[in-house]
Amino acid sequence: MLEKNPNSLVLSVVSHGHLHLVQSLLDDLARECAGTVTRVVLTLNIPEEEPSQPQQGWPFVLQIRRNVCPLGFGANHNQALFGATESFVAVVNPDIRLIDGDSFRSLVSIARAQGACAYPVQLDGSGLLQNFEREIPTPISLLKRRLLGLKETYTDWVNAACLVMPLSVWKALNGFDQAYFMYCEDVDFCLRARLAGYPLVRAETVVEHAAQRASSRSWRHLYWHIRSLVRLWASSAFWRARHLLQEGRVGKSRIGRQ
Repeated sequence: MLEKNPNSLVLSVVSHGHLHLVQSLLDDLARECAGTVTRVVLTLNIPEEEPSQPQQGWPFVLQIRRNVCPLGFGANHNQALFGATESFVAVVNPDIRLIDGDSFRSLVSIARAQGACAYPVQLDGSGLLQNFEREIPTPISLLKRRLLGLKETYTDWVNAACLVMPLSVWKALNGFDQAYFMYCEDVDFCLRARLAGYPLVRAETVVEHAAQRASSRSWRHLYWHIRSLVRLWASSAFWRARHLLQEGRVGKSRIGRQ
């Protein structure tokens, strides 16, 4: 029997008509991460063309899945990573660009050493720091941020634009909760991870993330966002995490620190 590669890594990427972004990401991965990324599962959530492979071929296995009907964020990643045998799994948005070399090498290293969900620093296209580390979203905190412009101080959860973890952590948490649709899957996942004792650890490697928020432009997306928030606020994970974070029993860290 072949020995399992202790550093093998599978990435799940979902495209919703984002061929140009996917092509750029795959090209980055081929150029920078040939020795780190073992497999990429690309889910085409709506009909679109497949990315073009380089002349020498991809240095990793590229598996393309085509959905008959569009699925939500969590359902797509759960489907893509079902049955994974790699040592590490990663959820990656198509609008991520690698601007700091092989970011996944350091992310895997941290995930392995700390049994953690590791994430990189995220900058926008202008080089400005993204709002990727967030406080637990309560109705009051959301109003304070929207109406008063108050900045968040603590990292209670992080967005899942680029998140790496051991396969054992992914399995223990049963992936994303598919009852959420398009929003709050990452909030719920991070809170459940912390409740189970898996930390969120920031790696000092940088990626670019466009981070377009459809909920600010579409009434349909706004409805999905509000519906997911209501579900989150009604969940036991939210109330348990909120209580423990306030009590300091789950390592509540300031933004920018591990």
